[in-house]
Amino acid sequence: MIYRDSHGKSLEDYPRPSVAADTAVLTIAGDRLCVLLTLTNDATRREEAEWRLPGTFIHSGETLRDAATRALRDKAGVVGVEVRQLHVFDAPQRDDRGWVLSVAHYGVGRAEALMTSERVRLAPVDELPPLKYDHAAIVAFAVDSVRTDYRRSPDPERLLLAPFTIRQLRLLHEIVLGEQLLPDTFRRTMLDKLTPTGAQLREGRGRPAELYLRA
Repeated sequence: MIYRDSHGKSLEDYPRPSVAADTAVLTIAGDRLCVLLTLTNDATRREEAEWRLPGTFIHSGETLRDAATRALRDKAGVVGVEVRQLHVFDAPQRDDRGWVLSVAHYGVGRAEALMTSERVRLAPVDELPPLKYDHAAIVAFAVDSVRTDYRRSPDPERLLLAPFTIRQLRLLHEIVLGEQLLPDTFRRTMLDKLTPTGAQLREGRGRPAELYLRA
């Protein structure tokens, strides 16, 4: 039996947008917080390169998470990065191809796990090239989300290999947050969330620094 609402219309009687899953993958490259960008086939057919986030239209019977994971694999060669839903971008005119809403996702990975090429690049989040659609806004949402987590917890995305010193941890947080942190304040904030290993690392000419694990 076909469902009909109070107006006698079925679901097929209503216009529906196409649904895309676009993903901002953040990483640390050198001393910059960066995002992964791609060139897709339709972009390379134009005179000027158009960079965008890896994305795809959702297929029949596919979850949004599976679509986002598929796009990362097929368009950027990325596997093993956990993707999470971020925000729905649904402005009716956001896409020049038609009515398309994007369920944006984000993930964080180490730079060495992200392959770059002529069609895949890492761009600093504060120096983005012009991006298609509203992908710059998606990047901004992803950066805000990750930075919120890094203000509360020691390297929650595990970008830093353990064990590490408090100084190494602070320098990583400064890159992610895009600001300098007071060493003593940072130490007090993070210390109760870390577990000392009992081992030490000599950094420079000072006394050895204690090594920690995430609690």
